[in-house]
Amino acid sequence: MTTTSHEPAPIQAPPPETVYATELAFLAAHDRGPRPPGWRLTPRAVVAFVCGSRGEALALPADAATDGALPRSLVISEKLVGERSLVERSVVTLAGERGLLLVGEPGTAKSMLSELLAAAISGTSGLVVQGTAGTTEEQLRYGWNYALLLAKGPVPEALVPSPVLAAMRRGALVRVEEVTRCLPEVQDALVSILSDRRLSVPELGALEPARAGFNVIATANLRDRGVSEMSAALKRRFNFEQVPPIAVLEHEVALVKRRATASLAQLGEPLRVDDAVLEALVTAFRDLRTGRTVEGWSVERPSTVMSTAEAVGVASSLGLATAYFGHDRDPATLLPGHLLGVVLKDEPRDRGKLLAYWDSAVKRRAEGQSARLWKQLYELRVRLEESA
Repeated sequence: MTTTSHEPAPIQAPPPETVYATELAFLAAHDRGPRPPGWRLTPRAVVAFVCGSRGEALALPADAATDGALPRSLVISEKLVGERSLVERSVVTLAGERGLLLVGEPGTAKSMLSELLAAAISGTSGLVVQGTAGTTEEQLRYGWNYALLLAKGPVPEALVPSPVLAAMRRGALVRVEEVTRCLPEVQDALVSILSDRRLSVPELGALEPARAGFNVIATANLRDRGVSEMSAALKRRFNFEQVPPIAVLEHEVALVKRRATASLAQLGEPLRVDDAVLEALVTAFRDLRTGRTVEGWSVERPSTVMSTAEAVGVASSLGLATAYFGHDRDPATLLPGHLLGVVLKDEPRDRGKLLAYWDSAVKRRAEGQSARLWKQLYELRVRLEESA
C-alpha cells in the first residue's frame, strides 16, 4: 500500500533573502551606522553578509529589541570565497550613481555575488532580466497588457513594468544577467536609465523617476566578448569589477564541499565523498583550467571552462550516486567518467587532452610516495576510453 503526501514539495533553489533571512535581520539590528537612501543594511553590514564575520560571533546592541525572534549573537557565514576588497568596491559602486558590471570567466560566482548584494541591499534578488539573443527592449523597459490596451487604450493599469521599471519604482537593485548576450540596441535601453535615472513612457505622456536605492548590477562572461560588444556610452555608465577564479586550492575545496553538502542536504542525504576525493577533483579542475599543475607541469587546456561551478556539480553528482546506488560505492571510481563529461561539453576531440593529462600529471602523481588515490585514478584510465 502506498501513501500520497499532500505537502508541497520543497523549493529547489530558494533565494538568498529566504535562505539567510535570519542573518539579514540580525545585521539590520546589529549595525546602526549610516545607510545610503533606500538601503536595508549599512555598506559595512552588506560586506559582512557576503564575506562573513570571519568566525567571530557578532553581538546585538544591548538595547536592540527583537521580541525573541533573533539570537543575541550570531556568526555570519562566508558565502563568497574571494577578495573582500572586491566586495567593498562593488558596494561603494552601488551606493553611487554608476551601475556595477561584474565580469569574469563562466562559473566564477558572478551571478551569486549579484544575488547576495541585491538581497542584502534591497531585500530581494528577484528583480532580474536574463540576457539572451532573444531579449527584447520591452524586457528592459515595459510592455502592455494587450487585452486592457484594446479595451481602454494606453492607461496606466495596462502598462506591464519590466523588472527594471519595477526596481525604479521600489528603489531597489535590478540584476541584468549576461548583458553582452543582448543585442546592442537592447543594451542601449539602459543608457538613459543609468544616466537620467528616469524612464520615459511616451504613450502615457509620463516620466517614471527612479526612487532612492535604485541601481543596476549586470554580469558578463569574458568568453562572450564579441557576441554583442557594449557601446562606449553604456560602458561609461558602469564600473567594471573582474571576478577571478578562487586563488587558493584549500579555499576552493572547502567551497565545493560546502555547496555539494548543501545540495545533498536538500534531499535529506549527507555528502559521502571523502575529502581526498574532493581535493583530487578540484586539483584536476584547476590543472585543466590554468594549463599548469601546482607542481609546474604544463598540461593542455580543454575548450570548456573548468569552473568551480562545474566542480560543485561533479561533487554533487558523486554524492548523489552514493546516496541512490549504494553507500558502499567508491566515489573515486566514478570521478573519471564525470570529469570526462565536463571536458567533452564543448569539443568531443578534447577526450585526447584529458587522456594526455592522465598520462602526464596523474601518472606522475601516481608514481609518488603516499599517492594511493592518484594510483587508483591512474588505473581507471581505461574508463576515459570506453565510449571513444
